Amino acid sequence: MQPRSGNRASYVHGALELFEELADLEAIVGGGRRLTYRQLRQDVLDLAAALADHGVRSGSAVLVMMSNSVSGPVLQLALHLLGCRSMWIASVTARREIMQFAELAAPDVFVYDPAAPNQLGGEISAALPGIPVLCMGAGGAGPDLTAPRPPGAPAWSLDTPTAEPESFLQTSGTTGTPKLVHHKHGFYAQILELGRQFRAAGFPVLRHLSHSPMWLASGQMTGLFNLFTGGVLFLREDWDPAAFLRVVEAERLNSTFLTPPMLYEVLDHPDCETADFSSMFMFNVGAGPASPARLRQAIARFGPVLRIVYGLSEAVVITALPNLTDDPEHPERLRSCGTPFGDVRIQIRDTAELARPTGTEPPVPTGQTGEVWVHSRLSFSGYFGQPELTAATIVEGWVRTRDLGYLDDDGYLYLVDRVHDMIVTTRRNWAIFCRPIEDALAEHPEVRAAAVIGVPDEIVGEVPHAFVVTTEGARVNEAELIELVGETLNEMWAPHSVEFVAALPRNRSAKVDKQALRAAWAARASQPAGAEPAGAASGPA
Repeated sequence: MQPRSGNRASYVHGALELFEELADLEAIVGGGRRLTYRQLRQDVLDLAAALADHGVRSGSAVLVMMSNSVSGPVLQLALHLLGCRSMWIASVTARREIMQFAELAAPDVFVYDPAAPNQLGGEISAALPGIPVLCMGAGGAGPDLTAPRPPGAPAWSLDTPTAEPESFLQTSGTTGTPKLVHHKHGFYAQILELGRQFRAAGFPVLRHLSHSPMWLASGQMTGLFNLFTGGVLFLREDWDPAAFLRVVEAERLNSTFLTPPMLYEVLDHPDCETADFSSMFMFNVGAGPASPARLRQAIARFGPVLRIVYGLSEAVVITALPNLTDDPEHPERLRSCGTPFGDVRIQIRDTAELARPTGTEPPVPTGQTGEVWVHSRLSFSGYFGQPELTAATIVEGWVRTRDLGYLDDDGYLYLVDRVHDMIVTTRRNWAIFCRPIEDALAEHPEVRAAAVIGVPDEIVGEVPHAFVVTTEGARVNEAELIELVGETLNEMWAPHSVEFVAALPRNRSAKVDKQALRAAWAARASQPAGAEPAGAASGPA
């Protein structure tokens, strides 16, 4: 469904026309509510009118903080129908960062959900004097946008002229303090088009379970894409592997997205063996590398329904590898993240030549590792309030991912590390990457998960240090794992040390938090000799 022609049309007009066609089919399920497409369409129109009642206009900058609820997609579509600039922040972010974002956004209006499990909405509204506050529910610091409107209040007219909508969404914070990435109307129009193509291809109607909130680009892409395919979007706020297993079976879900740590929790849950996954069509895994050993377990349990996806907040979907199998002719494919998705173009460029990139650097030969650059209509337009970082990231229309990887002869992409995670060693002037070490460690049958960081070494600069989570009752020791990596790769890649932990920390996007691991190692290293830092483990957990 294409948006109507004319300067008043946006992707939302096309979406509303689709919703009208789908009528009484189920659209969104979450928080005890089940909306049909007819109800969703009406909720969007009613909320747009309520926002206008309270002074929100085309071009308004609206700061938003919402939980992963049914109201999230409704609010985003209503704001975009008005032609607003929505700016989404995460309630799970540290208070200091939230306040920084609130000041940076310079909003005209602040909208939040007073039913969220914290009091941050009220704190932010108090920190924004003079800024109107509106609430998606009763009991907050401002008027309730969901309350019935006065009798005779005018409905929102789809013929109202508006500016092109746009959004600023928070990054996951993998590399430090999260940033606000700018996505213009073309990004959302492309999602609508991808939904049209999905429907035209005759794929099954999606019944998708999402734990990705709307403040992430992946959450917006996931939620809106599923609605634009005519599927049913199931939203859950909290992650719990047991609840995941129950809802997949009870609702006959056929699509979901999990990060590798979440996938491992499902595989390790005692109910996994008996759970019914016969309805599953597309089990997406992404937001970080999954070890081939755990993927083989998932393939054996769920069948050829796994789909590896790779993307960033700045370029939401870069590659995909559907119907994953343990192909004996291509065993290396379990380490790949697939081939370019949609209109995506990928180039691998030499990191040695990128101190001052011009965008004209030639790609490196096939099989050689370098930085991954991408070009796509799903790419972002820049970082809000950070023009220098934008200029360093978007070069001649290409987005620098800061990921290191290589392409094979068949166009499959393999990621080996983040640029800032590469271990710099003076031994043989050789680069060491974390991903191959982590994969080698995970091949041990008593290892559930592993993460590797580079730590300082007085002789060679940096050496690998591994954090390892083992199975219950495991007997594996540090020397055995170091030897395993040395035999699988070579002695230079073998970890200098191994630390056994009960679990790997996760950031706000459920990725392994290497920032926290580095901080934990630094705290341990700063302790006097012989001291045992709090929380340290001396053997397998």
